Amino acid sequence: MHALTGFSLVSLLSFGYLSWDWAKPSLVADGPGEAGEQPTAAPPRPPHIIFILTDDQGYHDVGYHGSDIETPTLDRLAAKGVKLENYYIQPICTPSRSQLLTGRYQIHTGLQHSIIRPRQPNCLPLDQVTLPQKLQEAGYSTHMVGKWHLGFYRKECLPTRRGFDTFLGSLTGNVDYYTYDNCDGPGVCGFDLHEGENVAWGLSGQYSTMLYAQRASHILANHSPQRPLFLYVAFQAVHTPLQSPREYLYRYRTMGNVARRKYAAMVTCMDEAVRNITWALKRYGFYNNSVIIFSSDNGGQTFSGGSNWPLRGRKGTYWEGGVRGLGFVHSPLLKRKRRTSRALMHITDWYPTLVGLAGGTTSAADGLDGYDMWPAISEGRASPRTEILHNIDPLYNHAQHGSLEGGFGIWNTAVQAAIRVGEWKLLTGDPGYGDWIPPQTLATFPGSWWNLERMASVRQAVWLFNISADPYEREDLAGQRPDVVRTLLARLAEYNRTAIPVRYPAENPRAHPDFNGGAWGPWASDEEEEENKEEEERARSFSRGRRKKKCKICKLRSFFRKLNTRLMSQRI
Repeated sequence: MHALTGFSLVSLLSFGYLSWDWAKPSLVADGPGEAGEQPTAAPPRPPHIIFILTDDQGYHDVGYHGSDIETPTLDRLAAKGVKLENYYIQPICTPSRSQLLTGRYQIHTGLQHSIIRPRQPNCLPLDQVTLPQKLQEAGYSTHMVGKWHLGFYRKECLPTRRGFDTFLGSLTGNVDYYTYDNCDGPGVCGFDLHEGENVAWGLSGQYSTMLYAQRASHILANHSPQRPLFLYVAFQAVHTPLQSPREYLYRYRTMGNVARRKYAAMVTCMDEAVRNITWALKRYGFYNNSVIIFSSDNGGQTFSGGSNWPLRGRKGTYWEGGVRGLGFVHSPLLKRKRRTSRALMHITDWYPTLVGLAGGTTSAADGLDGYDMWPAISEGRASPRTEILHNIDPLYNHAQHGSLEGGFGIWNTAVQAAIRVGEWKLLTGDPGYGDWIPPQTLATFPGSWWNLERMASVRQAVWLFNISADPYEREDLAGQRPDVVRTLLARLAEYNRTAIPVRYPAENPRAHPDFNGGAWGPWASDEEEEENKEEEERARSFSRGRRKKKCKICKLRSFFRKLNTRLMSQRI
């Protein structure tokens, strides 16, 4: 089951695994899909599923959206497949990844607030069946390469315990692209590159985008096309730190803004990595019975070179720039290709869609929030989805001007929440920075251009937009359509009644890498896990309205827990 985890550095070198030059442009077809692409009938066996997830890639940062960044591979794959232009993700890393692998909204996993930090005793709920586990049940071989960011404090939380046969990548949220070091605060630094459940010290020094593409190709080279394959490639790119091989920087040398220049180089390097994976699919006989899915995980970080123009907002916000995703599907198995889909879709939908493609089944008992979108994607049928709960985060800083009274007695508008129902989108609380930020290409940016679209501080906590007519969120209709506001507030309240308590525990000093040989990794003992379960039970009891014991030590614990939560929110 863990066939790849035992490879040593020497054996990998013997396969030519560590050389990026094996797939030079001269060895690759002019474009993905241009060789051997023929109309294909219904697949005789379950298709190979390749899911490629990029990190912090902005909505504007792909060639087919008019970007100044070169992405020829993504452009060709999207042009010959189905572009998803009404596709939504989450505004930050952990929430998108958790919803992809569980098919559930954050309110149904307890991960409503922020991300899972390296020192938190927290991970994707162990009682939920993940997407790779469902695919294993359907006979698939499952492999993950790249960024996990779904918790690792116990071994049971690791990718190889959550449905993946093999894993090569990082467990935390961001690492150095070459050294794989990650610091979670001053002096709290550790190495984070793992192969299976072991620390991969020997692979340090290689640029992660190239390393991950090479591992993906190596998996394809050593797997039989006769057995269905699920390959999840979660690139670290293009998350900070902004690092790129010199040869990719050179082509953007005329780009004045240094952050944008580095970011562009990283995007183009990632594009070439996707080309090499696609080439490997063809070379080793997978392509004709494969489904390639490409998705970003959240909006671009505009302070670090990314661009979501012309959408409003950025990563970490519930404006369209934070939650509208890049996405497309490329496959010879598509019935209607070379088109753009406007079907409403959310990242939770991949779970039932891919399980269905694999020949598996889902039921109401699974508690999924996603829908099977394959008929909409492949045949152009109407989307079964009519609404999206972007999130309800009761721990995020409450908006100063929100109140229950302002929500017609239905909803406390101080609470950060966002929902899309039909054409309407409602935001309450503090949605995050709401600027419209042009691509940062000039050396003097930000400056007068930035200030043209800056949002002054506003004294409100409710916004309403007709997203179909106003995708850039420039005309707030909350004052004109109180009837719609009431309807969507009531819908938020209905969702909130199904929410489970937020799981956002305080950091534990035992997670420090110094106690784990200098690397990030599982650290919690059975005793600590029992303490965490007791904490969760107390939280559940409190949410049901039970009275806590009124003692000084209880009050102090509560105070410091809340203080820690606020500090973590500000750091995010």
